[in-house]
Amino acid sequence: MPILEPTYKPPFWAKKSFVSTVFSGLARKVEGVIQTRERITLPDTDFLDLDWSYAKQKSNKVIILLHGLEGNAQRPYITGTAKLFNGNGIDACAVNFRGCSGEPNLLFRSYHSGATEDLDAVVKHILSKNIYDDIYIKGISLGANMALKYVGEGNDIPNEIKAVIAISTPCNLKGSCDELLSLKNRHYAIRFLNHLKDKLKPKLIQYPKNISVTDFNAIKTLIDFDDVYTAKAHGFESALDYYEKASCLQFLPNIKVPSLIINSLNDSFLSAACYPVKEAKHNPNLHFEMPKYGGHVGFIDKGNVYYNERRALEFVRNVKKC
Repeated sequence: MPILEPTYKPPFWAKKSFVSTVFSGLARKVEGVIQTRERITLPDTDFLDLDWSYAKQKSNKVIILLHGLEGNAQRPYITGTAKLFNGNGIDACAVNFRGCSGEPNLLFRSYHSGATEDLDAVVKHILSKNIYDDIYIKGISLGANMALKYVGEGNDIPNEIKAVIAISTPCNLKGSCDELLSLKNRHYAIRFLNHLKDKLKPKLIQYPKNISVTDFNAIKTLIDFDDVYTAKAHGFESALDYYEKASCLQFLPNIKVPSLIINSLNDSFLSAACYPVKEAKHNPNLHFEMPKYGGHVGFIDKGNVYYNERRALEFVRNVKKC
């Protein structure tokens, strides 16, 4: 599939990556989305909280929304998409990953970039309702990697899944981690790490045999966190083993579901390996856009409807026509 030509033209003040990223993460507000929470039990006895919002009229279409690292279903990049899709006759199911809904999850494990078993559980739960004929999946950052991995790693994908949209995707997790640990992103890395460590603290008490205070105190960087916790809690040998096995890049050639990837060229979180030009050119199901601007999930546009949200709606409409 040829690389798509982006049409994104940000306001002049939002061209810098830092400005668009920080504004979108901290200043943007989305009003008018009414969410109803549903808790589902996972096969391993843990739980996920799903925050639903609905179209005005009964719909047989739904979009599953997956947030990024240390996000949740109330982040503007989630509710912005939910609002736009609800207004266009499509329900939205915003997933809170384990431990991200405001309540600690039950098990020692939590969530990670490649935890497609949890996405699969959500899909199966939605199908069990016997309401939806068309299911779309939109992931942001970590959630984008998960969504692409899910449809490319060899699962039996239900026919109801019609499209995937992946925004600011760290297709190569090691490369993205290296970028986050660079000096230019130090402020982001510190913020992420502090949030992650705060969530890990209760598990020191709940699961003292799994992680010690000494282990916890050894965590100084994001790679340390993934070595000490993510890898051990989720069956990987190390942080590097986790990055290698969970990265969606290796699975892109196998994707058979129409998928749109939008990664801005000035996204400071992404390495060169996170721009899958070759994979997109050789897979007719992959559609890849590289806007010049947008930072990391910072596609600021008119009327508080972000470019990536508008493109997501356009994409699912075009898929429907095909």
